[in-house]
Amino acid sequence: MITLHEAKSKQDLKRFVTFPFSLYKNNKYWVPPIINDELESFDKNKNPVFKDAEAWFFLAFDGDKLVGRVAAVINQLEVNQQNVKKMRFGWFDFVDDPAVSKALLDKVAEIGNERNLEYMEGPVGFSNLDKVGVLVEGFDHIGTMITWYNHPYYKDHYENLGFVKEKEYMENKFPAKNADPKLFSKLNDLIKRRYGLKEVNFTKTKEVMPLADEMFDLFNETYASLSSFVPITEIQKAYFKKKYISFINPEYIKFVKDKDDKLIAFAIVMPSFSEALQKANGKLFPFGLYHLLKAKKK
Repeated sequence: MITLHEAKSKQDLKRFVTFPFSLYKNNKYWVPPIINDELESFDKNKNPVFKDAEAWFFLAFDGDKLVGRVAAVINQLEVNQQNVKKMRFGWFDFVDDPAVSKALLDKVAEIGNERNLEYMEGPVGFSNLDKVGVLVEGFDHIGTMITWYNHPYYKDHYENLGFVKEKEYMENKFPAKNADPKLFSKLNDLIKRRYGLKEVNFTKTKEVMPLADEMFDLFNETYASLSSFVPITEIQKAYFKKKYISFINPEYIKFVKDKDDKLIAFAIVMPSFSEALQKANGKLFPFGLYHLLKAKKK
């Protein structure tokens, strides 16, 4: 019999975060998170998303054995301001047992029904800067640090529970040799002259920070019409600046401004941290940080 337990204590939340480490043990394609970083994102005193969101974390047990987990999320900005009566769920992992996946998602549905929400969607996070999606192909490719990897049987569980695909994301890779700057430089110069555009380059993180709020504002404006979108609040901007911007090589952050000095585009490029995170195995110390810093330079 499958029983559910709500994770509230630090010990339970750590079991929630570390469950995939056993589920994907010896899987060479799964990329583990940093455990403390994941725990901090669930801390209602540290993650500002909880000013506008509620979350419940559930563990599934078969007897004494931990066999699954799920986070049930309600984003109040989405429900009250956008009038989208949606129950979110994410961090959804389970052994290949239909009773486990059904019990976990039934619990999510129960919370949504109690609050008169009309449907549920997942796997998603608190907002658009969290991980999203379920992998349906490409299981023999290493995951990224910003996507969820999962076993092939997940897709069957979703479909058997009546879920349908809302949107599809594609991940692609191509050889760096195909990105010859000579192919783009002429067109680049033409567009800059015609529209009065200029690029903004950085060499230090402190140069990026004063413009980071503009970047998040542009992010909000650009994605506002997409489904599942929840705007980044002012307090979240400060949190994400500290969490992400300082981690990125500033030379890989590119802004484009128009003739009125308004930010109209940005791009962030990062080296892959996947193998470094696999070597870190969930911990920054004693050697995890070394692997990440080494990867950052490549």
